[in-house]
Amino acid sequence: MTTLDLADASSLPQSRRLPLSIRLAIREMRSGLRGFYVFVACVALGVAVITGVGALGDALRSGFESQGRAILGGDVTLARAHKRADPAELAWLRARGPISETATMRTMARTVDGEEQGLAELKGVDAAYPLVGEVKLKGGVPFDAAVRAQGGAVVDAILLERLRLKVGDRISIGTASLTVTGVIDLEPDTISDRLTFGPRIFVSLASLDQTGLVQPGSLIRWRYAMTLPPETANATAAGLVSFRDQIKTGLPESGFIIADRRDPSPQVTRTLERLRQFLTLIGLTALLVGGVGVANAVATFIDRRRKVIATFKSIGATSGTIFAVFLAQVMAIAAIGVAVGIVLGYAVPFVLNMFYGTSLPIRAELTVNPWSVLSAAAYGFLVALVFTLWPLGRAEQVRAGVLFREEVAPESIWPKPRIIAATIAAALALAAFAILNADAKRIAIYFCLGLTVVFAVFIGLGDLVTRLAQNTKRPRNPALALAIGNLGAPGGLTRSVVLSLGTGLSLLVAVALTDASIVKELSGRLPVNSPNYFVLDINKTELAAFEKTVRDSAPEARIDNAPMLRGRLVRLAGVAVEDIKAPPEAQWVLNGDRGLTYADAVPEGSKVVAGDWWPRDYDGEPLVSFEVELAKRLSLKLGDQVTVNVLGRNITARISNLREVKWESLAINFVMVFSPNVLRAAPHNLLATITLPETVSLETEAAIARAIGKAHPATTAIRVKDAINSFNAVFARIMTAVRVAGSVTLVAGALVLAGALATAQRRRIKQAVILKVLGATRRRILTSHAIEYALLAAITAVFAVAFGALAAWVALTSVMDVPFTLSPEAVLQALGLALGLVMVFGGIGTWTVLRAPSVPHLRSE
Repeated sequence: MTTLDLADASSLPQSRRLPLSIRLAIREMRSGLRGFYVFVACVALGVAVITGVGALGDALRSGFESQGRAILGGDVTLARAHKRADPAELAWLRARGPISETATMRTMARTVDGEEQGLAELKGVDAAYPLVGEVKLKGGVPFDAAVRAQGGAVVDAILLERLRLKVGDRISIGTASLTVTGVIDLEPDTISDRLTFGPRIFVSLASLDQTGLVQPGSLIRWRYAMTLPPETANATAAGLVSFRDQIKTGLPESGFIIADRRDPSPQVTRTLERLRQFLTLIGLTALLVGGVGVANAVATFIDRRRKVIATFKSIGATSGTIFAVFLAQVMAIAAIGVAVGIVLGYAVPFVLNMFYGTSLPIRAELTVNPWSVLSAAAYGFLVALVFTLWPLGRAEQVRAGVLFREEVAPESIWPKPRIIAATIAAALALAAFAILNADAKRIAIYFCLGLTVVFAVFIGLGDLVTRLAQNTKRPRNPALALAIGNLGAPGGLTRSVVLSLGTGLSLLVAVALTDASIVKELSGRLPVNSPNYFVLDINKTELAAFEKTVRDSAPEARIDNAPMLRGRLVRLAGVAVEDIKAPPEAQWVLNGDRGLTYADAVPEGSKVVAGDWWPRDYDGEPLVSFEVELAKRLSLKLGDQVTVNVLGRNITARISNLREVKWESLAINFVMVFSPNVLRAAPHNLLATITLPETVSLETEAAIARAIGKAHPATTAIRVKDAINSFNAVFARIMTAVRVAGSVTLVAGALVLAGALATAQRRRIKQAVILKVLGATRRRILTSHAIEYALLAAITAVFAVAFGALAAWVALTSVMDVPFTLSPEAVLQALGLALGLVMVFGGIGTWTVLRAPSVPHLRSE
């Protein structure tokens, strides 16, 4: 930029020119994006993650909405535990449209000789099932013919493999022996059904009756799918809401859980939304870590424009004009990063659908949601503002004379108060946007506070290491002396490396230590102290026979039992559950039906912390004991009324005490325990636990399960260790996914490191040239750089381990109530990652420095 250019820009007619700062910014950008590639990459990476998560969520949600009828199996479904719809309820439903009745329950599927058995999800269906969609069987066998065949059962392939059966063989379910007539290939409404714990078995309702499993009190879920008349089915959301209101009015105390095709599976919807919010926060973390690279790029850009700034000032340009020129340039480059990120983000659902579309439970339908695009763009621009205002503000403050000699005489200058205020305002706006955009606002607040602390700690650490290196007496070893000098150099890598890699490593260490602690708790201490088996659906009249069956095989077995029913919360403290805005961690209690029990005494593993337990043989007003943590989250207190619907009847009880429950003990416990006079008369079965001595072999355990199956075929025995192992397998996959997502922050840190090395390259080449002239060998220069990088990696990793361990300890002990375990593996992984990243990028930078010829650089000086 010259004086003539500035004069030309200001001499154009007012009507034909853009604002002066914009025209000057456009002229400055003629050189392209040189020096801003890392800037663009850092912004694009974070925006791509946020956009990709949003786009995938929108695509799945759009698929949910458009396929809602097929996923749900109708326009509306009504579900209830224990009690089948009576004739009056069925008549009311049939008067409003065709219905299909199904019943689902857990059971044990066995070979005819009883030697092999496995947990399964049994589903009895009527002739109308499915109203919408199609059940597909392998080999093209018609579902209707297979399931309606006399004593026919359609079975999931994995169950046949476990039981070593094939089509045509017989399978025992309850007291019935059925023939396997088909193998399931596709079940249309599996997503909208409840969480399943075993492979599916389809039978007709007539065959279900033959099994003897449907008894008063059995844990069975009856579900009624409906298709509505065209004028209602094709109506807007208001029409479906109106129909749901009709159900509540026409069947006021039925206790049905109602869903419609707008949101066929609220559980899946909530899971998708929480996953989206978590990954959005990960993307924001990556953006913030990348913001360090943004700040470095802007600082380097300002450094290279010193003469331009000096020229501007010498011909009378104001500080405000200079600031506006460079801010316009930087935001234009940020816009490029945002645009690239949005394009890459919207490729995510397209790529996933292309390669994994058949594996997804629903078909993702790519859609562009303006709010998702605006949110991602807002995050990108706000982060760019937060990290560019400060270096731009410093350039505005520096005098022209200082700019010409800044490289040899750097001057620490703070921006003007208005720039400081603007930076703080941009940071607060970013935090407010993240919090307001989150469903779990408390988690978002903790995230923002935690990230602020992490940044403050690593910024302070980087500054501390730099100052210590500057003030440390140089050792006699030349390579070590050079390394320490580089650590304390004004334009060195210390601050950037410590901040960028430290933040990403802290997150991964916290995740790894949390993972290790939970897995150790579940697979270590719990199985030793917990029951060996949970047994469901024990008939009250068969309890003595059941206990005899167990003790015949294991005389020292400890057997505990408790009544078990299912019921749906209807009102809490006089407020309908539909109107309660519960925090996400407590919302699950209000959704669907819950396990209920009654007891004379405080259950094992529970402790009353408020109020009083009812006396034995109590026969007064209905009372209930509530779990204390959930009571706090639901704003419940002693004396509040709780209404539950059990077997189609509303029951209201007063909270007489609050219990602290040690769920990890795996003793029989429930959120709500009622006084016996409330539920004793209701039809119900028993839940029992079997705890065996440690000396009992696996063969004896298996023999006990087989004996129970033969003597009490209606019961379901679940081995606790198998359940824990299954959970561990799922949990391991989840934590692996979390680590992969968290690795995005390390990718951002690597980009920052690459940018920092590129920024420091010019100074390092000059240093290497001078050292070569003075007689230094390539080996000595390489050794000094290796020592510098090793020191940086070690310092960063040590503090990242400490900070990540602190975060994991707080989360585990304060939130999850799980003992903290310091995993050496997680610590070594962090050290290895830090050392590897710094050494790889540092080695590339050092190789470039060593290859640089000396003469051109000496002549340029």
